[in-house]
Amino acid sequence: MKFRLTSFICLLGLVLFSQDKKGTDTYFDLNYFSGNIALHNNDILHLINGHPEGVILSWNKKTFGTEDWQQRYNYPDYGASFIFQNLKNEVLGNNYGLYAHYNFYFFKRHLMLRVGQGIAYNTNPYDKEENFKNIAFGSHFLSSTYVMLNYKKQRIFDRFGLEGGLSLIHYSNANVKAPNTSINTITLNVGLTYDLDEENSEYIDDLDDEKFTERIKYNIAFRTGVNQSDIIGSGQFPFYILSAYADKRLSHVSAIQVGADLFFSNFLKELIYYQSVSFPELNVSGDEDFKRVGLFVGHELFINKMSIETQLGYYVYYPFDFEGRTYIRIGLKRYFGNKFFGAMTLKSHGAKAEAVEFGIGVRL
Repeated sequence: MKFRLTSFICLLGLVLFSQDKKGTDTYFDLNYFSGNIALHNNDILHLINGHPEGVILSWNKKTFGTEDWQQRYNYPDYGASFIFQNLKNEVLGNNYGLYAHYNFYFFKRHLMLRVGQGIAYNTNPYDKEENFKNIAFGSHFLSSTYVMLNYKKQRIFDRFGLEGGLSLIHYSNANVKAPNTSINTITLNVGLTYDLDEENSEYIDDLDDEKFTERIKYNIAFRTGVNQSDIIGSGQFPFYILSAYADKRLSHVSAIQVGADLFFSNFLKELIYYQSVSFPELNVSGDEDFKRVGLFVGHELFINKMSIETQLGYYVYYPFDFEGRTYIRIGLKRYFGNKFFGAMTLKSHGAKAEAVEFGIGVRL
């Protein structure tokens, strides 16, 4: 009940705030949600004892086709979101998150798919003395992603509209600090929308979507960050990754990639030593090389100056067994001009995250 009251008060404040604003092609939406924590790992079974609930407050900027990419993606919205989530467990605490998001539309703009990426703050992470049961979050700050699929009808009465659907909210610190089993919440949500403008602008439909391609381009990227093995207290260590790959643009929005990664993962040095002295049955000598080399294929989806990058790799040099020989990388890139880019990506082995990578690169 208190979340519904909070939601109403927040939306009322937004309405009053917006009354004197001139046309901006923007709107707010406020969703209340409630659901369940998905059991993706039996180790977190003791942490699931309630139905998490919370609110999602979002500011959205509409597009009307003034740029070609807007027409290609059916005039998406972009904006920022805030999520408060009560995880219904004192051990887990509460989460507060800030996100950037895109809204994509289907079926005459009644079905909205939102994808948001951001950073969340957890109020009660793992502590070996005061909160040793929280193996989900090893740090206050978490990487967070949420996906929302809503049926949406704007301007039902005056500037107000309604929406409702499903959301998936994911929290993880990607092994920046152990422990890190992460949490996924599957929810039902219902909400209100409020347009700041009396009426919408007109959509532009003048796209000359001619066939587009490019010659093969060559990329060099450097990624880094810090991470830790699953051994609590084993320490955080920097890692360094050099990547070289070729890409081929197939269209305005899509490209394929083929390349190689060289990994210098210093946390593996500590893990190799730990296993060699603590678990003789694993037959780890302590002299194993901590470096790895992988080959990968990938895809890049271009959205304006941003892109979504996905890669599937296989270690061809793999002297120490850690989580298997295949790996996945997914994340965001931001281009600066035609050559240079920055990236934030997540590297994992299946559902098991290894690291959040921050990178820079050049496309030649």
